[in-house]
Amino acid sequence: MITPIDTAHAAMEAAPDDDAARLRFYERLADAELFVMLAEEPQGENVTPEIFDVQDARFVLAFDLEDRLSGFAGRAVPYVALSGRVLARMLVGQGIGVALNLEQAPSSILLPETALGWLVETLDHGPSEDEARPQTVAAPSNLPEKLLTALDAKLSTAAGLARKAYLAEVTYEGGARGHLLGITGAVPGAENALAQAINEALVFSGLEAGALDVVFLPDNDPLAAQIAGVALRFDLPEPEQPAEVERIAPGSDPEKPPILR
Repeated sequence: MITPIDTAHAAMEAAPDDDAARLRFYERLADAELFVMLAEEPQGENVTPEIFDVQDARFVLAFDLEDRLSGFAGRAVPYVALSGRVLARMLVGQGIGVALNLEQAPSSILLPETALGWLVETLDHGPSEDEARPQTVAAPSNLPEKLLTALDAKLSTAAGLARKAYLAEVTYEGGARGHLLGITGAVPGAENALAQAINEALVFSGLEAGALDVVFLPDNDPLAAQIAGVALRFDLPEPEQPAEVERIAPGSDPEKPPILR
């Protein structure tokens, strides 16, 4: 099975001087669910990862498929499932990197702590808030294809957080022009997560000095209808039906990540 990380890693290896390809790999890493091998069963919220030593560096073992984890271990082993972004934040400052898909895939790679630190710094480059109301709206123009691809990929991971997103060109009071992403049907409380996701799409697209405004609109807002008439539309996926048995394990709740020991 070829995973998004495999694809992004292959593109990065094929073009080592392409910053955009490298950014896409790290974006896939941040978004992926990773299975981290543990040295012992979790103790409450505390987990002890298996440490792999390479010369003077230390790495935890993480895989983007459970089959790859079991293939490396050759036996049943305890593990915890975490997103790449959560794992990076947990390891930064501890002198530990990530051995990703070690010996199990073409995307096998050793990511040192410095790479994780850069990823965390990039992820923490959050959006800023402002207040402005567009005066005119029009169809989007002159947008790089890589930004549209990045937006589509990022919004596809936001299942259940909103219904639709509309990308339009706008003119603000005073004559300033830009592009606006209007989001409708956002779940209350999901606004920050959605704004951060859009910001990451912009950052990881590699566009220098790029900017994209985001606004959350109720369905009955006149601006929503105005934008929908001219904009490029993105349909967000429907949420998956919850499993009948709820899994409660360290790492299941991104707001309460386990504590590495």
